[in-house]
Amino acid sequence: MTDTAHSPAQSQMPTGAAIKGKLSRDDILMRAGMIVIALYLIVTLVMPLSIMFSKSLSTYRFDLSAFEFQVSDEAGTFDGTILNGLELNEAAGVYTPRDLNTNADGRLGVTGFFPDFSFRSPVEYKIRSIAEDGRYLVGSTLYTGSEWQQLDSNTFRRVSLRPTKSRGISNFVEYFSTPALSNSIKNSLWIAAVSTVITVALAFWFAYALNRSCIRFKGVFRLIAMMPILVPSLLPGIALVYLFGNQGMLKELLFGASIYGPIGILIGSVFFTFPHAFIIISTALAISDARLYEAATSLRASPWRTFWTVTIPAARYGLISAAFVVFNLVITDFGLPKVIGGQFNVLAVDIYKQVIGQQNFEMGAVVSVVLVIPAIFAFAIDRLVQSKQISSLSARSVPFQPKPDKKMDRIFLIYCTLVGIFIVGILAICQFAALVKFWPYDLSLSLKNFQFNRMDGGGWEAYYNSIKLGLLTAVIGTAVVFFGAYLVEKSKGFTTGRAIFQGFAMLPMAIPGMVLGLAYIFFFNNPDNPLNVIYGTMVILVVSTVTHFYTVSHLTAVTALKQMDGEFESVAASLKQPTMKLFARVTVPVCLPAILDISIYLFVNAMTTVSAVVFLYSTDTALASIAVLNMDDAGDIAPAAAMGMMIFYTNAFARIIHLIASRGILGRTQAWRTR
Repeated sequence: MTDTAHSPAQSQMPTGAAIKGKLSRDDILMRAGMIVIALYLIVTLVMPLSIMFSKSLSTYRFDLSAFEFQVSDEAGTFDGTILNGLELNEAAGVYTPRDLNTNADGRLGVTGFFPDFSFRSPVEYKIRSIAEDGRYLVGSTLYTGSEWQQLDSNTFRRVSLRPTKSRGISNFVEYFSTPALSNSIKNSLWIAAVSTVITVALAFWFAYALNRSCIRFKGVFRLIAMMPILVPSLLPGIALVYLFGNQGMLKELLFGASIYGPIGILIGSVFFTFPHAFIIISTALAISDARLYEAATSLRASPWRTFWTVTIPAARYGLISAAFVVFNLVITDFGLPKVIGGQFNVLAVDIYKQVIGQQNFEMGAVVSVVLVIPAIFAFAIDRLVQSKQISSLSARSVPFQPKPDKKMDRIFLIYCTLVGIFIVGILAICQFAALVKFWPYDLSLSLKNFQFNRMDGGGWEAYYNSIKLGLLTAVIGTAVVFFGAYLVEKSKGFTTGRAIFQGFAMLPMAIPGMVLGLAYIFFFNNPDNPLNVIYGTMVILVVSTVTHFYTVSHLTAVTALKQMDGEFESVAASLKQPTMKLFARVTVPVCLPAILDISIYLFVNAMTTVSAVVFLYSTDTALASIAVLNMDDAGDIAPAAAMGMMIFYTNAFARIIHLIASRGILGRTQAWRTR
């Protein structure tokens, strides 16, 4: 008998259908949640920005050839002669080609086409449009179409042509061909670059002193270094006015130079960006391997050579990241140059002037697009640098412990003291200005500058609105951000969707607040948008603030979630426990320190933000930071300083509450960390 048990025909099994894993109920819920939050970012970020970019390409121009006129004799008789608007303008030379470029709300008078025009004349006029989109106003009445409208001279002087809309890059051409506007690019880049060099240098040596020396009062210096985060960027500008302004206490130190301009912007920028650079550089310097320094000592390397061959290479990623963060903060800041910039134009202030001053929203959109380019470039470089960063510590690393050096410790103590005096001095000057009755003539102390209800800017209601905004942003923003980070970090599969979500979450960091605010005008202020109902309400302020500060909060949450072992989800699945139960009972308690950090971060930034909300508030939702701006514009500088200090004290109080609450809550929920 032939053995066929192992014949090739029988040993090959037929190919079955590919088995696809079935999505569990938890997987479906997590993906649905991720899609919902992604839609939130699309509606609150991507769509407004796309509409703003589209607006920058919208051009409006008066098409004179689309309008025709007839003129009667003094008896009111028309001879049938038709005059074209373009030909009339060429003959009269009233408007240049540049004059015909305008915005969506542009109006052009027509009486200049007729040199002998007089509103008292018995002569009558006829006007019509011969183009489909040709429009003109007679007073406040809009006319379209090719029917003749006959008007007397007195009514004819109220005729205004309306522009026609098209698309193209003429707005950008006009922007770059206008020196007063295009110079803002050079000014912004120069200010940002110089501020970055100064700030990073100061922050590096300050962080170096606290991490690599044995100076006293390290805790005090760390506390002082973080103070500028608690105030809006306008406040250092006000302090500099009192110090170096026309009636400043120390104006002689400038040797005749003016604080209103690049000098003031540079000093103020160093003040409000210092803590951001310090945090990043201090983190980089805090992680070091003592074995490298021992090797340098054994090789008899000088301290200076060790510094350049060991310290700087280990901290290079922190230095580069700090530089781009500072650059981005300075080039996108609006408050400081608005207060003390004088005639020194920068991009962020140009947006404000175009939108608020000239109501030219299209040119404001153009400046916004120009401002976004260096901001995105700086952000992209920073992300690239961080992606190449490698771990500098291993399991065998030995923590670096600085050794006492009386000479260097004394030098570093003096340096940190000088930097501390600069930071505390700015805040002290603002507090002094807030308490003085009438600078510089009556230096007696009074609380009259805190009577905000007697000032322009929104009164005490603006202050209460800011607290309300801060609390709503902290609660809602923390919930949305942390839950979104949990979904993208702990979901299984869905690789493409998670990558897209991560891209949306990173985008807000690269978008300046002024740009986001202007984009919200175009998007939410459109009557055809069903979300138009939130425009001018507290809701849109919360939405814009959460969106504006989404990225840093998201990265904080993701960092905390990455520290949790993936086995938690596996164990929960084996025990058939719902994902949301795991989230509530395990993930949230474990990540509570990060959740509290996110909440205080959002609260403080909601209290101090100016650029993201300056276009969005209404009379009922005025904010304290906006009140500082409005009072400064109205010349009430002392009350503006008082309101700025109220923001500082509120944020400081919130930090203290956060610290106390953290210790109490973490003591109960984080006991496992000490086992």
